[in-house]
Amino acid sequence: MAARQPKIPGPDHPITVEKTGRRVVVRVGETVLADTTGALTLQEANYPAVQYVPLADIDSKVLTASTTQTYCPYKGDASYYTISLPDGELTDAVWFYPEPYDSVADIAGHAAFYTDRVDVVVDSR
Repeated sequence: MAARQPKIPGPDHPITVEKTGRRVVVRVGETVLADTTGALTLQEANYPAVQYVPLADIDSKVLTASTTQTYCPYKGDASYYTISLPDGELTDAVWFYPEPYDSVADIAGHAAFYTDRVDVVVDSR
């Protein structure tokens, strides 16, 4: 297998990572999975902005490591967690980059959630 060549964000595929600067709460129903003021907003090209929440601010009791892995040429190798709740599991609903590429290094130690499976609310204040 050939070595993967990271792609560098640029004018044709911009990526920015900035401090969100507001409270971010992640829920499934009434269950709060994360509540943080330390989130980062990653904006990639024309995709919707993604909130990356510090792993330390996510309730680790609801996370189960998954064997799923994916690759992004701009961010690197992603690993996943399944959210395990009393009324069921949300398989691979959380992803993170254990060793993100240099251009997005700030997201190390942070995880993101699929917003079609959980509610991610950024405080409007």
